[in-house]
Amino acid sequence: MSEQRAARIRQWHEGAYRRMRAISGGDHPFGRTLVMMPQVQPITPVSYLLGKAVLAEVKDGDRVLDMGTGSGVNAILAASKAAKVLAVDINPHALAAARDNTLRNGVADRVEVRRSDVFSNVDGMFDLIVFDPPFRWFAPRDLLEAASTDENHDAMTRFFRQARRHLADGGRMLIFFGTTGDLAYLQQLSDEAGFQREVVAQRSLIQDGWQVDYFTFRLTA
Repeated sequence: MSEQRAARIRQWHEGAYRRMRAISGGDHPFGRTLVMMPQVQPITPVSYLLGKAVLAEVKDGDRVLDMGTGSGVNAILAASKAAKVLAVDINPHALAAARDNTLRNGVADRVEVRRSDVFSNVDGMFDLIVFDPPFRWFAPRDLLEAASTDENHDAMTRFFRQARRHLADGGRMLIFFGTTGDLAYLQQLSDEAGFQREVVAQRSLIQDGWQVDYFTFRLTA
């Protein structure tokens, strides 16, 4: 990535971070009601690109891992069909929000919420892994910003290097990412791990006079 583009992303991130702090919880487009906490990634106008893909991808009886669950929304959506969902996060506020929201939406019996730093506390194999990684590569200032920034893309790097150990035969992954992050690095990690990648959802927006592209990728081994 060029220095000019990196500087543009850093500048754009400041505005995005301020907007993120101003978003509160409410009815999700898929009819789920979520309670948000101040230090938890909120639902955004493009969250449906991943949520819709989850609803289309999850199959009856699947075992699903929702990596970096945040408010728990994708775990809740997956639980509409999945046999069991493991929702993990490193943010204690996110874990509390996810537990509350699974109860609120009547799926707590199918969703286990657990603290884990990427795969550090994950065991077993999964038919579907869902991940909305932090887009930016610099150090976060607080837990809320840690949902969108990850110093040197450490978590995303570890995720791709370990994911195959937890993916069942015929398993799939759904990954959400955008051009406000280092998309080329995500693609490099995906290729190095031997995944085939296809775009299943995409949206382009003009934000702060800049075109931003968002993608949901479906990955298979």
